[in-house]
Amino acid sequence: MKLITTLVILLIVFNGNSQTQNFPTNKVFSYGLMASNKNSQDASDAYTTWKTNFVESCTNGRYRIKFDTSSQTVSEGIGYGMLLSAYKADKTLFDGLWLYYKDNVNNHGVMNWKINGCSGIIGQNGATDAELDAAFALIVADYQWGSTGVINYKTDAKTLITAIKTHEIEANTYVLKPGDAFGGSAITNPSYFAPAYYRAFGNYTADINFWNAVAEKAYAIINKNLSGNNAVGGLVSDWCTDTGAYSSQASGYANGGKSYTYDAARTPWRIALDYLWYGNADAKTYSKKSSDFVRLNLGGTTNIKDGYNQDGSLKGQWHNATFVGAFACAAMAGENQDHLNASYTDLKGLNEPNSYFNHTLKTLYLFALTGNFYLPANVILATNDFDLEKSSITIYPNPGHDTITVSAPENALLSIISTQGIVIFEQKTITEITQINLANQSSGIYFVRITAYGKSIIKKVILK
Repeated sequence: MKLITTLVILLIVFNGNSQTQNFPTNKVFSYGLMASNKNSQDASDAYTTWKTNFVESCTNGRYRIKFDTSSQTVSEGIGYGMLLSAYKADKTLFDGLWLYYKDNVNNHGVMNWKINGCSGIIGQNGATDAELDAAFALIVADYQWGSTGVINYKTDAKTLITAIKTHEIEANTYVLKPGDAFGGSAITNPSYFAPAYYRAFGNYTADINFWNAVAEKAYAIINKNLSGNNAVGGLVSDWCTDTGAYSSQASGYANGGKSYTYDAARTPWRIALDYLWYGNADAKTYSKKSSDFVRLNLGGTTNIKDGYNQDGSLKGQWHNATFVGAFACAAMAGENQDHLNASYTDLKGLNEPNSYFNHTLKTLYLFALTGNFYLPANVILATNDFDLEKSSITIYPNPGHDTITVSAPENALLSIISTQGIVIFEQKTITEITQINLANQSSGIYFVRITAYGKSIIKKVILK
């Protein structure tokens, strides 16, 4: 009975469930700078304004986000809203937005991109940035609230990630398509590239190699676009081909997709996350280029306007949050604390409460800048799902004698625990195979705990 009780206690302690991260979390990222003048109340205030001005209740618990034309909703807005409500721990709104998304999916399982109010499709097929944001938001929701309630966030996240992989990544090239029904090598949108999400998707679905390849392709396209068009800083074009060249299929977009305007403006934010969360070197390089363009070429954040040619010449005229905030996120990797602080102050002071795009992005940017747009622990290790336990982790021989061998992920912490709950041995794995010498231990039952990034599982081993 004592043995059973001890095992139960160990399982409760080390197999912890998701726990709501109430706002604010005020996390300090592992990489980059944090603005010394940051304040999560700024993000919370922006969220309240966003929710008041752009959230509308439909029926049956559904919610929608008002677009520029307030009678319409776009999938992009639903994705943004899901991210914000998940991080804000606003479960009622999150669930309503996700139900709205699912009410309006096409036969590929992705949301039709424009809806007339609470119902009625007026823009068919998906926009990939919306799917990426929605899928990642579902992962955050799974971390926040678990997946044992009415909505199984984990299952829905994996289903949507599979739909993205199947329909919005070009087959055999790893190029992100801008939608499920068009694009790929011939035309793509760099501002949709979200390599930090891709790494999370790979871990969450145990499909790391595929999603890492999608991330590598994103950086390859960005770098070709910058070098091939003699771009200044990180001024990518709104649209391009997989070679980085301008796309003949972008003729219907503003400036033929050749400038850094409202599509491209989000790129510094999305790429900065890959540095803040993962320390990725390509993300660091791109972010510093973007930040230095503002600090050195423009003379500071207050001189930012809403559009540039790739050579750095001015194209826009307005100073707004869409551009200022993205560059502020880049400044977190820019190695200049004063410039980051000034960028934060600039963004905070911009007041565009009735502009769907500007204020929504301002709120997202402020979440990132204040440490409230973080990488949840449930996507750091692919083997965090217990349905992978048997195939991923083995201990042999079992029963054993002096030495046991543990097959487990690299960089995991292995702990040998007695039936009294005493840790008698600990070692971090260097490779997937680790041998442990227990010759000095008495015969009997022991527990092997495998821990990585907040997730643990317990295995029983018998020594003869």
